[in-house]
Amino acid sequence: MDRSGEAAWRPPRSCDDYWSEFRHCKSLRNCFHHYYTYGTSPSCKQWKEDYHNCKEWEKHRGAEAKDALQKSERNRVAEQRNFTPVWELRRDPPRDWHMPLNQEKPQDS
Repeated sequence: MDRSGEAAWRPPRSCDDYWSEFRHCKSLRNCFHHYYTYGTSPSCKQWKEDYHNCKEWEKHRGAEAKDALQKSERNRVAEQRNFTPVWELRRDPPRDWHMPLNQEKPQDS
């Protein structure tokens, strides 16, 4: 088999990043915030699994570890796309952007 494609592949993050995310998830401050916001404690299992899969990939170049990391990152990106932005982004500046502001008259107060 041609292993050049496997050797060129790298995890999307370093293994230390997965470990840092896991430590942050388990921190007292994050647990308190998550419990206060959602009423449950956060699940940090996926960050730990990703860390172990990353280490497994670095040591043995296992196909299972690679597939698990790719699936996890795809799920994370897909989950982020579910949320719509709060603000509508502007494509062009307003037509009167160069005009001075009207300082005397208050706007909709």
